[in-house]
Amino acid sequence: MHVLITGAGRGIGKGLADAYSSAGAEVTATARGAEPPARLDVADPASVADFAKRMDGRAIDLLICNAGIYPDKGQGLEEGFAPALWAETFAVNVTGVFLTIQALLPNLSLAQTPKIAIIGSQMGSNTRAPGGSYIYRASKSAVLNLGRNLAVDLKPRKIAVGIYHPGWVRTDMGGTTAEITTAEAVSGLMARFAELDLARTGCFETWDGRDHPL
Repeated sequence: MHVLITGAGRGIGKGLADAYSSAGAEVTATARGAEPPARLDVADPASVADFAKRMDGRAIDLLICNAGIYPDKGQGLEEGFAPALWAETFAVNVTGVFLTIQALLPNLSLAQTPKIAIIGSQMGSNTRAPGGSYIYRASKSAVLNLGRNLAVDLKPRKIAVGIYHPGWVRTDMGGTTAEITTAEAVSGLMARFAELDLARTGCFETWDGRDHPL
């Protein structure tokens, strides 16, 4: 089993990479600052294209789109949310997911039961809108919509797509007061990915197995 993970330099991505490696899977753990062949900046189309060339001919059983940023955390409505942050966040959290999937479709098509897992967030759900974090929330809402539409188009190709809320995790992004550990998130997410199939494609689930409202 070959698992490819974006944004695997730290946090949930690194935890998933370590756990899959320990379980005996072949893991390609990518990060923006890594050295080739694992270097991948999902916000840079040239980097994505170069990476796809390096992956040419290699089957990918599970693609985990985990790379993401949250630069507007804690910003105020009056002075925050600069236009450049909108562009940067959507380039990573939305466009980067699409470009990665698009570029690696040939690799997924080489696998017997290919799967794509998109790490989303309950902050992108229309049912949870308490205000603030406008850029991050909008990007996670967009990637949820993207994932569900990709699930429709990729189902005839036998590629299953799931979108997942990883929980509020004690990472650099989640902060020290978050609810669960990285290990708990990783264990739950791996169980969800194992369950993903064409019958569940397009699902939006929590790390602990609950269907999340859209």
